[in-house]
Amino acid sequence: MITWRAGVVVSRGAAWTGAVEVQVRLEGAPGADDAAEPVVLPAGTEVRALAYPSLVGDPAVGDRVLLNVSALARGLGTGGYALVVALPDAPPPDPAPGPGHLVKARYTPLQALVLGVDEQESAHHATLRDADDLAGMPVVVADLHSALPAIIAGARHAAALAGRPAPKIAYVLTDGGALPAWFSRTVAGLRAAGWIASCLTAGQAFGGDLEAVTVHTALLAARLVVGADLVVVTQGPGNLGTGTRWGFSGVAAGEAINAVGVLGGRPVAALRVSGADLRDRHLGISHHSLTAYGRVALLPADVVVPVFEPGPFEGLADSDGVPPLESGSLDALGARVHQQSLALGTPVGRHRLVPVEAGSALLAALAASPVRLSTMGRGLAQDPAAFLTAAAAGVHAARLL
Repeated sequence: MITWRAGVVVSRGAAWTGAVEVQVRLEGAPGADDAAEPVVLPAGTEVRALAYPSLVGDPAVGDRVLLNVSALARGLGTGGYALVVALPDAPPPDPAPGPGHLVKARYTPLQALVLGVDEQESAHHATLRDADDLAGMPVVVADLHSALPAIIAGARHAAALAGRPAPKIAYVLTDGGALPAWFSRTVAGLRAAGWIASCLTAGQAFGGDLEAVTVHTALLAARLVVGADLVVVTQGPGNLGTGTRWGFSGVAAGEAINAVGVLGGRPVAALRVSGADLRDRHLGISHHSLTAYGRVALLPADVVVPVFEPGPFEGLADSDGVPPLESGSLDALGARVHQQSLALGTPVGRHRLVPVEAGSALLAALAASPVRLSTMGRGLAQDPAAFLTAAAAGVHAARLL
C-alpha cells in the first residue's frame, strides 16, 4: 500500500502558498537487508520531496523526515515528488483553539480539521443555510486542472474585447485529483496575479481560501460569499485514468454540470480536446468529455465547440525544446472535433452546441498567461488545440455576463 522511507533534509527549494520543496537524502529501506531483489530508492539516494507546513510542519536543513515514496518508486504522478508525512523529531505545535469541525481526508493518517464555509460555526452559515440559487451565474466545468488558466485567459480576453473589466472569478477545486490545493502552483500563481479571487476546496479536497462540504455549497459560497461573477470547476492536478470507459476521475465533470443546473446556474462545458495525443480515444474530443457530458450530465449545458482559425498559426513559441505542431495541423482536427461534438448536441444529445472562434487573437491571450500552460506534459506550442478549446469556453462564459 505505502512505500516508506526516512531521510534527512539536505536543502530547501522553491516555496509557494501552503507548500515547500526539500531535497532529502534517504536512509536505508525497511527490510532491505533481507530483500531478494535490488531495493528501489536505496540508502544515500537524494529525492525531491514536498511538504505542506500546515499539516506536517516546516522542515529545515538537518531535520529528519518520514516520506511516502509510493508513487515516486513506481514512476507515477505527484509531480515527481516524495511526500513528507511527518517530522518525527520536530512536529508542529498544536493549532490554536478555534471553530471548525469539518474533517477532510477523513480517516487517513493526515486527516485535517478545518472550518467549513457552510458549517454551523462559520460566519457564513446563515447566508448558506437555505441558499439554493446561483441566479444564472455562468459556471465553466472542465475535466483537467490544466484547463483552469486557459479558461480564465479566455474570459479575460472576451471581457477586454467588450470594453468591460475582467470578471471576478472563483475556482472550485474538486477532489478527483490532488486533495491539497497547496499542491497546485497554478492556483498560487493565478491568485498572485489577481486572476482568481478565491479558491474553494470541495468534498475531500482542502487548503482553499474557503472549505466546503460539497460542490453545491462551494458554488453557492462562490456567489454569495466571494461575490464571484463567474466560477470554474475542475479537479486538482493529477487526473486518474485507467483506459476504461468509466474508470477516470473526470467523470465528476458530468456531476458538476448537474450541480450547476440544479442550483439554477448556467453550466458551460469545456471540452477536453487534443491534437497531439497519440491515443485515438483522446484525439479530438476525448472520450472523457464524451462520456462525462454525454452520459453523466443529465441537465443541459452550453458545450463550447472551438472553431479553429484556418491555415497556420503564427507565434507558437518553442519553450520546452519540443518542435511546434506543423502548420495547418488544426484544420483537420477542427473537422474531427465538429463531427464528434454532434453526439452531444440536440437532437442527438441534450446540450446546446456553441461555436466560438479560437484563432490567433485567443492564442495571444493564452501566451500572456501568468502561469505555465501544460497539459499531459505538452505546452501551448505542442498542443494549442487543448488550450484554445478551454479558452473558448471562458470566452463564452464571459459573454453570458
